[in-house]
Amino acid sequence: MNAQGISFHHPVAFWLGCIAITLGVLAHIPMFVHAAHMSYHMAGMPMDTNMLVGMGLIPLGILLAGYGLMPRLPALKNPGEVHFHVADSIPLNREHWKLVVVLLVTVAVDVMKPATLGFVMPGMTEEYEISSQSSGTLALVALTGTTVGSVLWGLVADSFGRRAAVLLGALMFIGTAICGAMPSFTWNLIMCFLMGLSAGGLLPITFALMAESIPAAHRGWLLVALGGVGTAAGYLLASGSAAILEPLFSWRVLWMLGLPTGLLVIFLNRFIPESPRYLASRGLTREARNVLARFAGRDSQAGEGVVSEPLPEPAKGSFRLLLRGQYAGITFGLVAAGLAWRLVNFGFLLWLPTNLRALDLADEADALLARSAIIALPGVLLVIWLYHRWSSIYALALFVAFTAASLLAFAVCIWLGFYSIWSVSAVTALLLVSASGVIAMLIPYAAEIYPVHLRGTGAGLAAASSKAGGILGAGLGVMGLFENMVVSALLIVVPLAAAAISLWRNGIDTRGLRLEDIYTLMADRAVTLTK
Repeated sequence: MNAQGISFHHPVAFWLGCIAITLGVLAHIPMFVHAAHMSYHMAGMPMDTNMLVGMGLIPLGILLAGYGLMPRLPALKNPGEVHFHVADSIPLNREHWKLVVVLLVTVAVDVMKPATLGFVMPGMTEEYEISSQSSGTLALVALTGTTVGSVLWGLVADSFGRRAAVLLGALMFIGTAICGAMPSFTWNLIMCFLMGLSAGGLLPITFALMAESIPAAHRGWLLVALGGVGTAAGYLLASGSAAILEPLFSWRVLWMLGLPTGLLVIFLNRFIPESPRYLASRGLTREARNVLARFAGRDSQAGEGVVSEPLPEPAKGSFRLLLRGQYAGITFGLVAAGLAWRLVNFGFLLWLPTNLRALDLADEADALLARSAIIALPGVLLVIWLYHRWSSIYALALFVAFTAASLLAFAVCIWLGFYSIWSVSAVTALLLVSASGVIAMLIPYAAEIYPVHLRGTGAGLAAASSKAGGILGAGLGVMGLFENMVVSALLIVVPLAAAAISLWRNGIDTRGLRLEDIYTLMADRAVTLTK
């Protein structure tokens, strides 16, 4: 039995591709080591033959691995008429937890690479002798890459499978480790875009894969916990690596960590099964049963705990289906929430320390923000509890509304001149709790609400909107908008309010519901609203 449910089309091509990419990255290491006596300053150094050959091996390896990962296309052209999935009465077992742990590692690795941007920029600015504004384009390029990647990998996941998208994204992730040996800032910009392209797709696809593999009773809270814990672990890995390794090997080593962390995801691929719902929707019923056998539990009899039923949705999806019909309203709400969330984080909060100093709170600014962050920490547990026990959609809409209310409170306090250490701390803590709650629930809800043929694309679009908001925030920041706290706060409130209303009106509570039942309820809701 195939443990993953579907074989590589050409496993030899896949593993040859992995080897080629790894060798391509390793070919850059000697030049990096030779620069040790110069504190690893490589700016302006000419690329040697090894580096040029290595740069050629990486795209070749990606093409080989991509070819090896593609499923047999003739089989995918015959959509199935029956769904196979684990009965939702099955308790969580060792196989479920193994999947959760592996996907947690994947999310942490995915978050870690973009999180290193803040740690590499100071060293990069100094070595390349560029201005802080020029180095800021690195973050803008990375955000653009993650935005494109989220949509691209969502389409790949819906067309060729969740597992194939995760592994191919991890391989591209490995290839971008050569950022650490690039002798020019321009090459770093190119590789940073590719890094964002690969990293942007891993997050939504892991959520889609988990949503389709975990019993309904535990799906919601595990999805939210995966996002919260995985994100925290990723930032911890990035900051810890910077603290330990950067003083020894310069900022460049933080990029090179893409090699071991990406290889870790590849080596864990034996614990990453393909989604049984995806397999069944593409007519691969035997492969779907093979995957389900491992999740049904060791004590189950053959076929026990495995549910088969008619396929409730059409087999083929289209990006346009997200923007019209029964999913138009919920898609608008998720996209607006994603855009506004990033404007809060990459705009309002990014400029908050500077603005607090302008309010004569310079001496207390850092302590104030640290205090607010500590107060906000228990908010993650509150998010998980509300999503799992109260209502998934109302919890999401409520936290979007709370974010808007926090910004309004900021605007009123600043406008009336009623700001002090304690009032600003309280409002900041509320903003941090509400904003972190929005992103913790946004992609998990998207992974639940869309049907199997749109799940990867829908989750990818929700993730892309949160990245695109960063691009917009960077542009507005350059224009000086966020220097005015009242105007910027009121501006962000508009999409937040629109998102909260749209989510409240068009979403449904997904707690404890099978994914197939969610599809049926959304269809019934669309019919009701049109009457």
